[in-house]
Amino acid sequence: MVISYIKNLSIIVTISILSACTSSTTNRQNRNQIETPRELYGALFTDVLNNDSLFGTNKLFGDSKDFMDCTPKREMSDILSDYKKLSNKKNTSCLKQFLIENFDIPSTHNTPQFSDNSDINTHIKTLWKVLRRSANNQKYYGTLLPLRHDYIVPGGRFREIYYWDSYFTLLGLLADGEIELVENMINNFADMITHIGFIPNGNRSYYASRSQPPFFSYMVEALAEYKSSDSIYVTYLNALQDEYNFWMKGDQQLSASNKFQNHCVRMYDGEILNRYYDSSDTPREEMYRNDVETAKQLKEINPDFNEKELFRNLRSGAESGWDFSSRWLKDYDNLYSIHTTDIIPVDLNCLIYHLECTLSKCYAVYGDKEKAKLYTQKSEKRKNAITKYLWNKEADYFMDYDVIQNNFTNNFSLAGIFPLFVGIAQKEQAEAAAKEIQTHFLKDGGVVTTLYHTGQQWDYPNGWALLQWITYKSLKNYSYDNLADEIKKRWTQMVEYVYSETGKLLEKYDVVNVSTTGGGEYPNQDGFGWTNGVYRAFCTSN
Repeated sequence: MVISYIKNLSIIVTISILSACTSSTTNRQNRNQIETPRELYGALFTDVLNNDSLFGTNKLFGDSKDFMDCTPKREMSDILSDYKKLSNKKNTSCLKQFLIENFDIPSTHNTPQFSDNSDINTHIKTLWKVLRRSANNQKYYGTLLPLRHDYIVPGGRFREIYYWDSYFTLLGLLADGEIELVENMINNFADMITHIGFIPNGNRSYYASRSQPPFFSYMVEALAEYKSSDSIYVTYLNALQDEYNFWMKGDQQLSASNKFQNHCVRMYDGEILNRYYDSSDTPREEMYRNDVETAKQLKEINPDFNEKELFRNLRSGAESGWDFSSRWLKDYDNLYSIHTTDIIPVDLNCLIYHLECTLSKCYAVYGDKEKAKLYTQKSEKRKNAITKYLWNKEADYFMDYDVIQNNFTNNFSLAGIFPLFVGIAQKEQAEAAAKEIQTHFLKDGGVVTTLYHTGQQWDYPNGWALLQWITYKSLKNYSYDNLADEIKKRWTQMVEYVYSETGKLLEKYDVVNVSTTGGGEYPNQDGFGWTNGVYRAFCTSN
């Protein structure tokens, strides 16, 4: 969840944001209730989102998110009071005029379209200024949740901070010596954990029901290494503990007859692993129109389908960051076959393993040997469970596991490289994974995300900056230096080529044809935080 829209700004101003080391008990007492967009906008929510004439090319809004990101020009209670009195709500022209008068409408091109004719590294340093947002202090927030420190947004339609994006962005910021901004971003995340209990997908109220792949422990580790100071681990110990508590909430309630609880799943031999799970089961507000359309498609072939189950699986797929991918689909041709909550993901469990290891280190530095030992034991149990359930011996590759079918999903994706990234793969497993990357994933522009051409953006032929970095570091961990360096070379050369042709740094690339790309729910975005970050990190990596 995220900090709620609070109608009285003075409340926000006077709330003292506690340090990351404030006790968990105190933290829970200071969390605020979050107001969803449906609650915030009332009848205006459905009236706008169900009006086809307001959405599309050259219309008021490009998609649902554009409306969700509008900033009220005055108190929402006053706007809604006037809207209730509006006699011709169904007239699109009148509704459009009402929206323009009462809201600041965001640009569909939120990243300024400019070309400074500079080399790519200079351009990225300029982009850090373009993508920087000041601590939020405007009077009417709408869905934007206030942060007390400056931060970097990805760019394009992504006008807010994003959780896992920020780790790869800060790698580039560290490469460029922007240490203060890095600390600001980490402190923003610690604040959100303090007041919300976890790090949301992004600082918008419509992201209040889910998180993203948990890279906070990697952010803390990166800062500690950059500053050569283990005291950093103590500074963020309680935030890391609360992060872990969020992902493990309900684990004590699991049993042979109750295998699922929030993010936790009890495996058939009693081990506990994790899944992606959004606590809400309604259409995503920022993709409301898309989700309603997906539900309509499913209803045509299955009138008795469980609508709430579909929406929760779409939301949970969004929590994974891989929204969307063949990883989550029963039928690769149809998004409505999504079943994210049935799946034990390789990447998520590896990241929580790292979080457990980091907590062990935190407690060791703090001087609590008992808790340090406890989290070492937890990490060892998870390591063994990952190897047991997620290593597909027949395929010679790590794969996601379908707990309903009690079998592998048999989906080859770069999620399978994460056990190498966190260092838990055995030598033979790493060798097999490296061979798979070399033989099937490596393309002219780097590594492709999956081997399946579905039209979803997290599938073939698309390659994403963060997965180039994850794969590179994974291979380096096991001394497959030549292959790692080849991936680095091919991806950076492709980014340079596309930049020379377009003047842009993009969210994702077609690594097969070495070009810009598409697919998914929205056009490719320019900016772009994690592309800039990974490119700069590659420039300074050995």
